[in-house]
Amino acid sequence: MVAMSGKLRRRFVRLSAMMNEKLRRHWAACEALAMGRGGISAVSRLTGISRPTIRRGVAEVRAQMPTLAAEIERVRRPGGGRRSCTQTDPTLEKALRDLVESTTRGDPSSPLLWTSKSTRKLAMELAHRGHPVSHMTVARMLVAMDYSLQANRKTREGSEHPDRDAQFEHINAAVRTFQRRGQPVVSVDTKKRELLGDFKNSGREWRPQGSPQEVRVHDFRDPQLGIAIPYGVYDLARNEGWVSVGIDHDTAEFAVESIRRWWRRMGRRAYPKAKELLITADAGGSNGSRRRLWKLRLQTLADDLGLRISVCHFPPGTSKWNKIEHRMFCHITENWRGRPLTSRAVIVNLIGHTTTRQGLRVRAELDENSYEHGIKVSDTEFAAIRIRQDKFHGDWNYTILPRSNS
Repeated sequence: MVAMSGKLRRRFVRLSAMMNEKLRRHWAACEALAMGRGGISAVSRLTGISRPTIRRGVAEVRAQMPTLAAEIERVRRPGGGRRSCTQTDPTLEKALRDLVESTTRGDPSSPLLWTSKSTRKLAMELAHRGHPVSHMTVARMLVAMDYSLQANRKTREGSEHPDRDAQFEHINAAVRTFQRRGQPVVSVDTKKRELLGDFKNSGREWRPQGSPQEVRVHDFRDPQLGIAIPYGVYDLARNEGWVSVGIDHDTAEFAVESIRRWWRRMGRRAYPKAKELLITADAGGSNGSRRRLWKLRLQTLADDLGLRISVCHFPPGTSKWNKIEHRMFCHITENWRGRPLTSRAVIVNLIGHTTTRQGLRVRAELDENSYEHGIKVSDTEFAAIRIRQDKFHGDWNYTILPRSNS
């Protein structure tokens, strides 16, 4: 950079005497454009020409570029030079289009259907079909044909359940009814499990320039630190959340224990007169609508708390509409972006210090219990559950009654 600056300064000294004011302005503008970002300031500093003058020259040069290009005398006569491939081979473009579109449509006879559609492989296949061209020519032709490299885009959610919208309306009606009576309504779910240790965490945070925090290259689980499984409980009315950070398995027992801890630490103080509790949850996972253990442990919770526990599950494939996802979990992720989750204490503190301008408060606690994976619930145990299914989709909407009450 220093050498370039010296050369530019020497050029200016030698040429300055031979240039008038306009030519000097245009020369400085061309040098600045050639240097790119910061070029105007650099040329001004080296030549003494003011930056407004150079900017004026840049504007004049850019305005004259189309005219200058048109005035340049042609080196060859019109029609001179080598003819393009599409002129010497009129069927080349059709052959390439047929080859690409057959793979796009999924033609099982296409030789490229089961391989990567690179320009080199397209060129090889065209050569086999009697059209010898280079991969660079194929690339230019694809651009001219309005093709471009594109990634997959997530837009299709799959087939929708016929009662999807009706279930949404049922959930909204149930939430409004509970809140109108002053009864608690919570949204629950398990956040993505996280590896503990100095692993890369998505996102960026402010640090001194040129000194990013160094982390491991490979994300192999550290047997000493293990994993963290955050299970959240979000209070829709109070904009408050609870997160139990598990270290074992994401099971129905862990999910219900997290709800129990929320009630003991936050829920019963906020709702001292509560007689029932509404839980909105996904259709799958540890709190899935088909999990017998989930319902059995909810029965135990209802017996211990003396509450009627109602559950409304979102239809399959609609977990993103669960309130906890975009009212609490997204803010937790934002709070720890770009920061390695190096220990259990770090993840608990980062969750517990998550806030928003709308007043979100989150409390977090480590759950060091072990939860057995794969527990089976017998028919006898399941039959003892006091479950009352709603008339509309009783598999998604039901109430667990305490066994101590009649």
